[in-house]
Amino acid sequence: MAVAKTEGWKAKVWYNLVAPDMFGKSNIGETIADEPEKLIGRNIEVTLGELTNDLSKQNTKLILKIDRVGGDSAYTKYMGHQLTQDYLRSLVKRETSSVETNVSVKTRDGYTIRVKPSCFTIKRARENQVKAIRQIMNNVIEGRAKEMDMEQFVQDVVTGKLSASIYHDVKPIYPLRRVEIRKTEIEAEPIAS
Repeated sequence: MAVAKTEGWKAKVWYNLVAPDMFGKSNIGETIADEPEKLIGRNIEVTLGELTNDLSKQNTKLILKIDRVGGDSAYTKYMGHQLTQDYLRSLVKRETSSVETNVSVKTRDGYTIRVKPSCFTIKRARENQVKAIRQIMNNVIEGRAKEMDMEQFVQDVVTGKLSASIYHDVKPIYPLRRVEIRKTEIEAEPIAS
């Protein structure tokens, strides 16, 4: 007797993607899988504008990872964010300086986060001014990360509060046009005991 073969698509089930707690546990879309275990570990990219219904935040992409499945819902956690390339290119102007740095910080609750900020000056800055700007950016980011947990730090990054703090501290060194956190990545999570 012949064994009935199930078609691949008919065996698959749709799952609702749920945003992390810090973004309001809103529904961000759907994904398909034949087994719930195959969903765990998938990366999802969604813009901050879609999550907050604010079109001015369309240039910020959030990277979320599915970490658990319950019923027909797949729950995600924050893994990082980045600004779109076209937006970053629009910030670079002739006869100005772009000061970038790369710092790994540890939050109060034990997360290690890689933060990559950029400052855009009004005119071209000298090398000693660029070094001073870079040092202040690193100090501000490290200081803010030590006093916050991961969720508070991420909220400050995506809402622009961290950028505003950097702008305020760097402004006496050299006039700035814009400060952006171009990318963050969660490098390590606290070890559960």
